[in-house]
Amino acid sequence: MTLRSLLNALLLSAALCAQAAFAAPDQVNVNDADAATLAAVLDGVGLARAEAIVAYRQEHGRFADIYDLANVKGIGDRTIELNEERILLTD
Repeated sequence: MTLRSLLNALLLSAALCAQAAFAAPDQVNVNDADAATLAAVLDGVGLARAEAIVAYRQEHGRFADIYDLANVKGIGDRTIELNEERILLTD
């Protein structure tokens, strides 16, 4: 292996590690996360809907079931189903 090939492989490895370190998490605790994190992790949930989730949680308390999210305006069963594997209620 030439020095150039070794250097390229090293740079590629470093770039992949950096990408993994800054990638959005695969799951999010809807009872603790802030709006920005919710929007980054949940498909079909932008910042406005994520802020609505946080506001609902502050007013009504923690979510006991993932389908309780359907009580938040703009969040329906389909959104919950799309994110079922991403939604956590506890850490």
